[in-house]
Amino acid sequence: MKIIDMHCHIYPDKIAEKASRATGEFYHIPVTYDGKVSTLLEAGKRAKINHYVVNSVATTPEQVHAINTYIASIVREGGGMFTGMGAMHPDSDDLERDINEIISLGLVGIKLHPDIQNFRTNDKRAMDIFEAAEGRLPVCVHLGDGRYHNSNPENIRPVLEAFPKLTVIGAHLGGWSVWDTAASELPKYENLVVDCSSSLYMLDKRKAKDIIMKYGTYRVMFGSDYPLWDPSYEVERFMTLELCESEREQILYKNASELFNIKI
Repeated sequence: MKIIDMHCHIYPDKIAEKASRATGEFYHIPVTYDGKVSTLLEAGKRAKINHYVVNSVATTPEQVHAINTYIASIVREGGGMFTGMGAMHPDSDDLERDINEIISLGLVGIKLHPDIQNFRTNDKRAMDIFEAAEGRLPVCVHLGDGRYHNSNPENIRPVLEAFPKLTVIGAHLGGWSVWDTAASELPKYENLVVDCSSSLYMLDKRKAKDIIMKYGTYRVMFGSDYPLWDPSYEVERFMTLELCESEREQILYKNASELFNIKI
């Protein structure tokens, strides 16, 4: 069965280990890998992953251009193994410039992390990004964190309602650490799809399946959240869920293939 890992963070080799470690410290999770592209390919090969959707989060507006040109270079030189999402930052002085660059570089979406970038998903700075992206690019948003509330369900609902033609990819089954709340409030929004990254390690098999079925398997994608987790373990965890073969195929491959126009 083909597998697309749609949630991978990568960094240039010279900063990869430091950046990966900082993410692990932010979540109090021991990071598994160093964030290098070469390590992702090695780990992904063991997991029999066929394709990777890669991104990196801009912690300052000044990082946006460098990140996007880096991600584009990895896609360009990656032999068809990678699809890239672009970075944006809500404090940018020219959001239209940034989104146009993402499109011109051939990147297929935008990645935002409200907790690391320190904004609420429904504040004006973020709403301007969502408005600019509507009808042009999907936006993958880290959702859920009971410590900060920036990305919790009550703050993404106004986005989903205000921009019905915007595809929002809700990372972590729509609500890391607040999975039950997300699953009760968000599945009604048809412009929301989700990935299952950084979720299966905390949810028992029955709960994970119940949440997936609330969204519908046609709206769920597989993601490992490399370098936090080992892709092999994430595939193994996913395969323990009591899903039929067609449902697994949807989540592991078809949904991401259709959303990002990935052909393997």
